[in-house]
Amino acid sequence: MAIRVGYFPHNNSLFVLRHRGILERALPDIEWVDLRTLPETPRVDVESALPSLHSDWLFDERGYDFIGTGFTPPVTALANDRDIVYVGISGPRIENGRLVTKADSGITDVADLKGKRVGIAHGSWQTTLLLFALERAGLGWADIEPVDTDVHDGGALLLSGDLDAWVGAYPGLTAVEAATELHTLIDTESLFSHPSLWFTRRDFAERQRDALEAIIAALQESDAWIVENPRAAAQYFVDDVVARGGSADLDAWEAALRGRPFGVAAVSEAFLDEQQHAADLLAANGLLPRTIRVRDAVLPWIGEAVEAGRAAVVTA
Repeated sequence: MAIRVGYFPHNNSLFVLRHRGILERALPDIEWVDLRTLPETPRVDVESALPSLHSDWLFDERGYDFIGTGFTPPVTALANDRDIVYVGISGPRIENGRLVTKADSGITDVADLKGKRVGIAHGSWQTTLLLFALERAGLGWADIEPVDTDVHDGGALLLSGDLDAWVGAYPGLTAVEAATELHTLIDTESLFSHPSLWFTRRDFAERQRDALEAIIAALQESDAWIVENPRAAAQYFVDDVVARGGSADLDAWEAALRGRPFGVAAVSEAFLDEQQHAADLLAANGLLPRTIRVRDAVLPWIGEAVEAGRAAVVTA
């Protein structure tokens, strides 16, 4: 049976790995599943729930065995009784995005967002960033009007006045910065580490250990290549956008990749503390169906395999 790896552009590492042919050397029967081609699930009420699409497809025969996402999806998976385990994390992506408003909006800090429309890609790391920011300002989810936006259309909605604030990310944030003066309400660095992360089903990790270790090693090798060849890596993203009828700026994509950390590290205690804080806060605000214990999703041997892979890349 083919081993299925889910990928999409938002996880830069897996998207590049898909195009590099590195994993196929170890796993000739690999099957790449483009998350954008999977059937859509009904959209959830942005005020009361988090979508669980990523984890749902981990447990569907049409889906995939391994996936990389942002900060929030594994928490959602665990709260919806999906038996997943963490594989690894990237370094902090603190330059990737931030909560912004237009400089002439009259909104000067997060506390001013009470009753305002705030755009996020709901269910992604952006949900966690916004909730952490609200907590720091003494507000909760019910104090704002969250608006679920695609990662690409939020900037246009901010510019048109349909949003009062937006959690923007690069490279999309670049165009908005060029169109108007922005005011940063809060950056990512002051809230949480915001890594990329990878996870899988517990049964896959336990039954296909060799395959999982091969995926980890391939990611390590491919990420090292991205660091050395950011413009060539950026071309994959531009080509994908163009193939879908859009346009993309190679320089902007290269700059975005240069500003992001690559390499897979074992999950750390600090990361798990952040995940637990997010899980507790999401549940308290009615965005998760129950509270969870994130450390239940840790298998120590996976961390050992990840660190061994890191060492192999360094010495290669």
